[in-house]
Amino acid sequence: MNQPVSSTSPGTDTFLPQSTVLIVDDNPQNVELLQAFLESLPVKLVTAIDGIDALDKVAAHNPDLILLDVMMPRMSGFQVCRRLKNDPATRDIQILMVTALNELGDIEQASECGTDDFVSKPVNKFELLTRVRSLLRVRHLKSELERALTYLNEIEQDGETIG
Repeated sequence: MNQPVSSTSPGTDTFLPQSTVLIVDDNPQNVELLQAFLESLPVKLVTAIDGIDALDKVAAHNPDLILLDVMMPRMSGFQVCRRLKNDPATRDIQILMVTALNELGDIEQASECGTDDFVSKPVNKFELLTRVRSLLRVRHLKSELERALTYLNEIEQDGETIG
């Protein structure tokens, strides 16, 4: 008799209600648009108005995914991304750069600072939802893998102490 593999098998979004998405943009209309696009997903939405605010919200809410504008006052999206990816406590947060920039150099800079994906403005709703689901799935699967590896490591250590 075959048992179901798990609730995380491809095509299921059972992890979405457990997910938090941080939207970071200094333009309130862009934030509202992204919120409207994401309202069909059962995720918790948090917003930030610039890079400094984003870092505060990351510390407070530990998001699974950040939709990060590039051009912002006080701290650019590139700077925020680099800081988060260089910190072991936040490096696994998925980052989707949302930018009007589409020059090859900008795309290269986004990649170099550690972004997981990027989407160009004006944002296409279907493309955004597809990328958000995919990045949240990656985040969830990474978390499950970490838990499994930790569990296996504990079993291995228990076996060594017994033997």
